[in-house]
Amino acid sequence: MNARALLLAFWPVAATAQGFAGLAGEAGDFAQPRPGTVLTFPADHGAHPDFRIEWWYLTASLTGADGLPYGLQWTLFRSALAPGAPERNLWMGHAAVTTPDRHFVAERLARGDIGQAGVTAAPFAAWIDDWQMHGDTLDTLRLTATGTDFAYDMALVAQGPLILHGDAGYSVKSAQGQASYYYSQPFYDIVGSLTLPQGDIAVTGTAWLDREWSSQPLAQGQTGWDWFSLVFDDGARLMGFRLRGDQDYTSATWIAADGSATAYPDGAFLAEPLNLHPTTAGPAVPTQWRVRLPDRNLDVTVTAINPDAWMTVSLPYWEGPVAVAGSHPGRGYLEMTGYD
Repeated sequence: MNARALLLAFWPVAATAQGFAGLAGEAGDFAQPRPGTVLTFPADHGAHPDFRIEWWYLTASLTGADGLPYGLQWTLFRSALAPGAPERNLWMGHAAVTTPDRHFVAERLARGDIGQAGVTAAPFAAWIDDWQMHGDTLDTLRLTATGTDFAYDMALVAQGPLILHGDAGYSVKSAQGQASYYYSQPFYDIVGSLTLPQGDIAVTGTAWLDREWSSQPLAQGQTGWDWFSLVFDDGARLMGFRLRGDQDYTSATWIAADGSATAYPDGAFLAEPLNLHPTTAGPAVPTQWRVRLPDRNLDVTVTAINPDAWMTVSLPYWEGPVAVAGSHPGRGYLEMTGYD
């Protein structure tokens, strides 16, 4: 069975039209996020087999020894056909490296509970084939991945606390009440090397890990999202997203340099697309944005380092590093899904 056939057979939402990747599909017998649930660590770093979909999602904004900006992505997704049945899981991994003029992408797929992919909470390990993100705890990690024309080997050390989004980790996604459990580790320092066609490049920077799980994170009529993780020069950080649909829905978390976090409800975070870029491998997408959070006097322009950072994978989307200018200069990452 080839990779595409495997995806369509075992990713139950891939072939539906219910939002990006079918994430607005009914939850059925799967568990649903509930407000008031207390997230528990390290247990919640691991998999949640009673939920339909979850991911371990790391992005990094890097500077090379050559002075150029780079970005990398390492993502592991788990999707289930039935609750509590690991043999009926599909695992999917995405890895990418973005330079100012190239975007390197690789994908891995695995099925069932045969050891090819998985996650353990303590010691922490997430893997698919030879791609690994692992450490004694989530505070200190090693990250590796290889593709046809790229590789990376990185070390990460957390310099701040975990951040719970929404109401203590219960993150609402629509006016109808769809939600996920969502937390981040946005305080990593990262150092290592990229292997690209021109050779090895030493890099340093900051990294951001997102953890999220749900069974129906989108509402009917929501087609995709625009997600921002921004690290400002003064040490503050911002997570913000806009879910597009019949009526847009937004949410944000302001993270002070000391690690204290403030969640913002629908309407407080504003993201306005400024420029559509016709990507080489995909559709036109907005690769420049005006992002505002008036309560924090934030008004910035977010611009892609490489507008062609289209992820040519089985469920394609845009993902890449960005530069931030304006009231709070910095850098970060942007993800955009559901464009066609």
